[in-house]
Amino acid sequence: MPLALSRPARPHLILALSALFIAAGLAAAPLAQATEQRARTITITGEAQVSAAPDIAYVDMGVVTEGKTAGEALAANTAAMQKVFDGLEKAGIDKKDMQTSNFSVYPVYEQVRPDDNRPHTPKIGGYTVQNQLTVKVRDLDNLGAILDKVVSLGSNQLSGIRFAIDDPKPLMNEARQAAVKDALDKAKLYAGAAGVAVGEIISISENGYSVPQPYYAKDMMMMRAEAAPVPVAAGEQTVSANVTLVIRIN
Repeated sequence: MPLALSRPARPHLILALSALFIAAGLAAAPLAQATEQRARTITITGEAQVSAAPDIAYVDMGVVTEGKTAGEALAANTAAMQKVFDGLEKAGIDKKDMQTSNFSVYPVYEQVRPDDNRPHTPKIGGYTVQNQLTVKVRDLDNLGAILDKVVSLGSNQLSGIRFAIDDPKPLMNEARQAAVKDALDKAKLYAGAAGVAVGEIISISENGYSVPQPYYAKDMMMMRAEAAPVPVAAGEQTVSANVTLVIRIN
């Protein structure tokens, strides 16, 4: 019986298998290269703060009057507030920088003697009218004189003084630029310590920032009309920025 010899592999099958392995290798190469590129980066955070003196102030002032009737208290309040408005305009305050923040009329009840234990029905003894005004002062050099003027004209209520920066955007942009520079300086420092060099910036992201918030001046809650001019201290306000950079390592 003749022996059966195995048939040699077909050439076209060998070629197909070779092409399959080559294609798999070519597909894996970009993936490995991309993984290597992603790994060769440095991620660093930069921070910066910039300070500047405030250029505006918000003054919360008002007039409180009392009367036996609501009409009497209101008339007295209206007359006093009109003097305050006129005085502010003469001091250079524009009407658009004056805004009524609160207006209220409420009764004042007569007090009962502590030793009187008899039941009593609350009795109105008079009325109080309160008119509060928020004033934006753009000339801080004139702030003390304005405060003295409004008090002497009849404003008997001062809730507080808040200092602020009218347009914080330029200050904010300066802080952002400084934060990027801080991140770049850190990246060069770390890269130099590791014996590598930094390359191009791949991405920049802003993590957060803070804008200057109006703050109240201290020791300004009470004034006397004869204290002229009133001393004020504006201090400084600070804005901050925080950014993250992803930088390629050469």
